[in-house]
Order: sequence, then structure tokens, then C-alpha cells
Amino acid sequence: MAFWQTQLPFSVLLFLCITALVSSGSIRHYTPPIVTHLTDLFPKIPVSDGYSDFYGDSHIKLTSNGSIATLTLDKSSGSGLASKNKYQYGFFSAAIKLPPGLSSGVVVAFYLSNADDFPHNHDEIDIELLGHDRRKDWIFQTNVYANGSVNTGREEKFYLWFDPTTQHHHYSILWNSHHIVFFVDNVPVREFPRNNAVFPLKPMSVYATIWDGSQWATHGGKYPVNYKNAPFTASFTEMEMNGCVYSNQNDSVSLCSKKNNPSSLDPVEGHEFATLSKQQVTAMDWARRKLMLYSYCKDTSRFKVLPPECK
Repeated sequence: MAFWQTQLPFSVLLFLCITALVSSGSIRHYTPPIVTHLTDLFPKIPVSDGYSDFYGDSHIKLTSNGSIATLTLDKSSGSGLASKNKYQYGFFSAAIKLPPGLSSGVVVAFYLSNADDFPHNHDEIDIELLGHDRRKDWIFQTNVYANGSVNTGREEKFYLWFDPTTQHHHYSILWNSHHIVFFVDNVPVREFPRNNAVFPLKPMSVYATIWDGSQWATHGGKYPVNYKNAPFTASFTEMEMNGCVYSNQNDSVSLCSKKNNPSSLDPVEGHEFATLSKQQVTAMDWARRKLMLYSYCKDTSRFKVLPPECK
């Protein structure tokens, strides 16, 4: 037997085991279920073709002929990209590699929003990757806003089953007239049906950003961004924006259709996108059972009366 097995008291061994678990973070190295790769069904576009600089221009770098974008956060600024088009439904995806090391307060986001057009009544579909408070770990958060519900989001949070800082992983949103589905590496982790009281209907732009979310993402600023670890750089590639390009900017509620937009039909309105397959349902059940750490539908301290879709 090894020396530590015979000489160290049990209490010390227990402490060492707990310390090892904490220092390694809460990354779950699971093998996910096999699913259809929706990211293989749609064409990928260079970042330079689909996006323009949103803010922090000097913190944005394009490489590999515009197919890879690196967005950086430091003490002077974050940075972001915005899609050149607005979309009414579609499939939107990005392969993202997150900043390594301690990242408390750092938020990397891939989302749809029309806040610029509707500042007091905007829609939003969010993927937000949150740096962990005290470990080299990241949390995957999803959220939905619509119909003026800017103060009552529908958040759900998940652990990831891999280290998102070592290579690119796919984070995707399917949005059509039936539902919103959030995916990680093509595994659906959340479905938000149309029959919910809150459902985005207005055209939106697509955004990719990195920013300081200390006050929002770390218990009211308890664990703010430590800029001694800066710069924080996220890499985006394999971008997919396959939706109905919205062209009638004078009619904010007009749907993309053959009648008013014959050149940009909705590519995700077919029956194969109306519901999840049995394979996808099984995979989503796995993800929610193994990886979910928060759902607004279980937060009775926040909601005295749970939102109607939770019932």
C-alpha cells in the first residue's frame, strides 16, 4: 500500500478528496446521447459576411479569411458583433471557445434581440455563458423575453459536460412559430413552446458579445471580474444564420412569407422542425436530469405566483 494510505488519518484524506473535487470545478465529463446534428443541415458563413462590429472595434479581430472572430474584454472595454440582417425565425448557431482561467464576472453571449427598435417592449432569446464565481468553470444560461417582460425573464441554467475553454463547441437556437429550442453541441437542453405566455414574435438581430457582467452575474458583484487575469478572449467560428431575412422595416409585425418576402422563406417551418424527435426528447431529458442547476419554474422565492407556463 502507498504511504498516504497507511499513514494519513481519515479526516485528512477526506479533506484532500474534497479539495481535489472543488479545485477541479464542477465540469461533468459525461458522454452525451447521440443526436441528429442540426448544425450539419445548414450552411456556415464567414463572420465577415454575416456580421458587423457592434462595439469595441479595437477588441475585435478577424482571422482565417474572416471565418474566425476573436472578441476581447479588458478593463477598457468589451466587444461585440451584430448581424447585418434582421430575422423572423430561423436556426442560429456559433462554435465558441471560451476564455481559460478564472473568469468570474465575464459573460460571453450569443443571442437575438430587437432592443434597439423596441427599447421598452423588446424581444430577446439568450444564450449566456457565465464565468464561475470561484472556479475555472462556466455556466450555460438560457433566457427568453417578450411582450414587455423585460423584468421577468425565463432563465434556466445548466452545467456543461466538457471544458468549453479547450476547443470550440456549438451553441445553437432554433426559433420558429412552434417553439424555441436551445442546443449545446446539437443536444437540446431546453424547449420553450409557443403556447407560453411570453413568446418572441418581432424580427430580431443576432449578436455575439463579451462583457463585464459582475454586478449581474455574480451575486450582486460579490465576485467581480479580476482584470489581473485580463485580457479575456472568446473565439467565434462556424457561424450559421439561416432564417427568414426580414426586409420590410416599415411594418414591425409583418411575418416573412411568400407574399411579402419571396426571396427569403423561413427554412425552419417544415414539419421536421415543428416538434422534437424521440431521439431529441430523450437527449433533452438526459441533459435536464444530469445538468440543470436552476429553473425559474422552481424559484418560489422569486415568484410568489409562478408564471402560468410553469403549471
